[in-house]
Amino acid sequence: MSLRVRSCRAHSGCVLVVNEVNTEPEGRANMPKTSYSKPSVGATGKTGSWRTFDPVINYKECSKCRTCWLYCPEAVITLEDDGTPHIDYDYCKGCGICAQVCPRKCIDMVRKGTRDEEDEE
Repeated sequence: MSLRVRSCRAHSGCVLVVNEVNTEPEGRANMPKTSYSKPSVGATGKTGSWRTFDPVINYKECSKCRTCWLYCPEAVITLEDDGTPHIDYDYCKGCGICAQVCPRKCIDMVRKGTRDEEDEE
């Protein structure tokens, strides 16, 4: 038995919820259910306007481990050649997963509109 998990889209915070028990035949149950997509403008525009909190990276503390990039459910974190992460705020929904998984706790969730963009560089 396997479980399908989806991200809640009802509010600006992501909450993992169990959707349903997978009852597909055994062969299909073992197939990967993932896909790769890049952020793009949809019918509702740039989705970054939905969030209430901004993830802010403290680059002085960041070890460039790529954990935030790996776990971002919206693929809005990109990496420079040296591994430095950058967040595309046009599409970030502010779920906070990057801040939760950061092993060095160098990503803070700051109320939208209060972050100082110069401090992030």
